[in-house]
Amino acid sequence: MNIITQKRDKAWLKKKAVLSPPGYYLEVQDEIAGTVAREMEELFADMVPGDQAQSSVIFRRIEDPGLGEEGYIINRCPDCYEIQGNTTRALLYGMYALHRILIDGGTVRFPFCSVPAQRIRMLDHWDNFDGSIERGYAGDSIFYSANQFRNDFALIREYARLLASTGINTLAVNNVNVHEKEAFLVMERCLREIKPIADILAEYGIKLFLSVNYAAPIIVGGLATADPRDPAAGNWWRKTVETIYRIIPQFGGFLVKADSEGEPGPFTYGRNHDDGANMLARAIAPFDGIVIWRCFVYNCHQDWRNRSNDRAKAQYETYIGLDGKFDDNVILQIKNGPMDFQVREPVSPLFGALKHTNQILEYQITQEYTGQQKHIFYLLPMWKTVLNYDTKYQPGPAAVCDLLRENSPVKAHSGIVAVANVGMDSNWTGHKLAQANLYGFGRMAWDNQLSSEQILDEWMALTFDLTPNGKKILKDIMMTSADTYESYSAPNGIGFMVKPVHHYGPDVDGYEYDRWGTYHYADRDGIGAERTLSDGTGYTRQYSDRRFEEYESLESCPDELLLFFHHVPYTYLLRSGKTLIQSIYDTHFAGVERVSRYMQEWEALKAELDPDSYANVKQRLEEQYESAKEWRDQINTYFYRKSGIPDEKGRTIYR
Repeated sequence: MNIITQKRDKAWLKKKAVLSPPGYYLEVQDEIAGTVAREMEELFADMVPGDQAQSSVIFRRIEDPGLGEEGYIINRCPDCYEIQGNTTRALLYGMYALHRILIDGGTVRFPFCSVPAQRIRMLDHWDNFDGSIERGYAGDSIFYSANQFRNDFALIREYARLLASTGINTLAVNNVNVHEKEAFLVMERCLREIKPIADILAEYGIKLFLSVNYAAPIIVGGLATADPRDPAAGNWWRKTVETIYRIIPQFGGFLVKADSEGEPGPFTYGRNHDDGANMLARAIAPFDGIVIWRCFVYNCHQDWRNRSNDRAKAQYETYIGLDGKFDDNVILQIKNGPMDFQVREPVSPLFGALKHTNQILEYQITQEYTGQQKHIFYLLPMWKTVLNYDTKYQPGPAAVCDLLRENSPVKAHSGIVAVANVGMDSNWTGHKLAQANLYGFGRMAWDNQLSSEQILDEWMALTFDLTPNGKKILKDIMMTSADTYESYSAPNGIGFMVKPVHHYGPDVDGYEYDRWGTYHYADRDGIGAERTLSDGTGYTRQYSDRRFEEYESLESCPDELLLFFHHVPYTYLLRSGKTLIQSIYDTHFAGVERVSRYMQEWEALKAELDPDSYANVKQRLEEQYESAKEWRDQINTYFYRKSGIPDEKGRTIYR
């Protein structure tokens, strides 16, 4: 199948930077050098190759151990810029950085040096071979259609450009829930169609990974078992890996979801996850391949009647006893929180607790529980909170961004990953403003010290032509968007009050009596899950001593996480001075009012925007406003009926 793509939004690569005099000079020629040359001509106005004497940009390979394989230096000379790096891949990143610097117009001190904070900066696609995307909100897959490869290589190249420009260097191209058809992607006939994708990605310094089904030896190989201690299963994987690397020599490795939400895994055979992960790791190790093993593991067959059974505890309980037992080329992929990408949940207690295991932090760019790219939700402030979270383990570094490296025995095997939010929609992300999350993830993964505001300023400068007042308006919308969504959807750390299966729109009891174990336990007296050691599930004890004390106590538990850790009365007094029930009423009314303001502010920007972006966001804001009203009315009515306590401001709450 070969599909001609519609005209694509160039997103943050649409602007050209002007250099004078024109020209560039590359001292090196290798597999990425041609990409650097193409990108120079694409991103810089009137650029033509020239000799070194007349160049505006000189690319130079150097030997500087401090830069590693990807770091770069940009020098400003009297008549040129000089980009230095140890590899051509580093020069490519430096070129994109120069483009950002020239477009943004900000003050940068030269020489400008940048080395990535995290070695693995990865996107996971939850794309299925039929072209659908699990939790996808921007159209069908860019890789597959109707159980065939889409083979739109021009589109793949455009996507690789977008990712490389932000610093992404790793990409998994199929869903972690590996269905039967996707299980066969590891076979030769499919690998030959994957190879052109891998080749294009490699030109931009990006390694391709495949999600694999743990039971592939049975599904694909026809074996009777996938037991990690059975030699037949190990031999099947070794032969399969040899085929993969024969066809795709630059292949990165496997991504695995096992023993979770119905997916097969080593628990089937009474084995632990180190057994399963290490079997795959040993098959792929001779080729320097990596196994990324997701920690999203829990028993989904829970019972709302049993309050001692707590899904939040499952991942810690599964992996803490395995710390240090995984092979060096295994990396544990840990979600930012213990549940499932909620609007508000605590940071996973595995960070800081795992001290001898390679680990990467997993986020979700696609907005499954945060508005599904119909609502504005700038995710960077949430992500930064997790990265900067102080686990309060002593001695040594305690922030998550540092622990990713410090607690990984192989420093090159630490990093940050996120579930991708792109599809076939012409603007890539469905909602134009959701591009900021894709761009922002890459930039934050490269430089953990960049603030949410800095990254947003970059994206706005690269994407729109706004007046200072226009920038101020858009920045206010984006920087308040997360609080706005939270205010009308998820009070004080309670999540999952959404319609089951598709997870869009309010349904307070949607999962309350469900096997998935996401209960809010609201009754006539109060609301919240009791997770304390003294009177609940004991989840609080999974944290360091200082964090345990903070979360265990009502007096010190943060208001924004109160109901995640404690069941409290509706009359409980928050630090704001409001009762819990009045705060629920106030925030839900305020959230709707703020979305109404966004609509007015977006209208004021019309003259400064291109017609497509204006119309796209206007339509999404109309949907967000109607949805926010529904959230407000259902949540407020539900808790009024439970508590019997009226709104002290006398606003309309339905009885």
